[in-house]
Amino acid sequence: MSQIEPSARALELARQVLQIEADAVRSLAERIGSEFLEALGVILNCRGRIIVSGMGKSGHVGRKIASTLASTGTPAFFVHPAEASHGDLGMITRDDVLLALSNSGESQELLTIVPIVKRQGARLISMTGNRRSSLALESDVHLDAAVAQEACPLNLAPTASTTATLALGDALAVALLDARGFGPEDFARSHPGGSLGRRLLTHVRDVMRAGAAVPQVGPGTSLPDAILEISRGGIGMTAVVSPEKRVIGIVTDGDLRRAFARDLDLRSVTVAEIMGHRPRLIGPERLAVEAVAMMEQHKINQLPVVDEQGLLIGALNMHDLFNARVI
Repeated sequence: MSQIEPSARALELARQVLQIEADAVRSLAERIGSEFLEALGVILNCRGRIIVSGMGKSGHVGRKIASTLASTGTPAFFVHPAEASHGDLGMITRDDVLLALSNSGESQELLTIVPIVKRQGARLISMTGNRRSSLALESDVHLDAAVAQEACPLNLAPTASTTATLALGDALAVALLDARGFGPEDFARSHPGGSLGRRLLTHVRDVMRAGAAVPQVGPGTSLPDAILEISRGGIGMTAVVSPEKRVIGIVTDGDLRRAFARDLDLRSVTVAEIMGHRPRLIGPERLAVEAVAMMEQHKINQLPVVDEQGLLIGALNMHDLFNARVI
């Protein structure tokens, strides 16, 4: 069976598609205006949820818009208009806003449910490519998503129009995000399973070693005993604490190597003679990513964790942060 080789025309056609779709989005940016602000106000004042609906390719775009809204602080979900006519209309209440998508604005499945949705008091925002369409005229707010042409050479397959609608939905979601003061921690709470969620929701207290697992010695401890404590702790260091458990220093593997390189009687050396006197410390309520940043900035691999009074309550090293998948 012979293979089909792509021609130079294919590359040129691909460039044309990207240019047509880029022009469609650029045209939206130039036309956007008061209707967008009106739609924003309707959604911000919605006491229920945003119900997104559309048929065919508009439905696929609608699912993505609903997902983006939901993940950026605007509760939303997708309802298929055909299924809505067979019972799913029960999902829509008078406190909701229906966001209806249709390039032609004449999707029969949407037009069937619109009167019922409006009769029960829900607001209707539409995105169409025809401001004189039935759907646009029935809407409380209409957002113009018209494009000059589809990227399809036949000017038939939904291409530029779906890109424009998707971009308009993203613009709406981002404007809502900003208006609500939705920040990184809010985003992380709706994405707890992702890397961003772990980074923004994981605190030092969640990954630190505590209790007997925290290596610690007094300043008068002999060097051999300090070595045993470092080995027991398994994080490459031991905190040096006062009788009140206040951190006054730290002894790391590096401090031990430097001590061995000096002409000292290692059996009589105490921790106080080799410890670092100004250790970097961190509190348990700090984000774990802040611990990572501190370690990278100061080129260290361990951190004692102290409470508000400076008393030792935990410790962690870079491996703990790796294991918690913060890095």
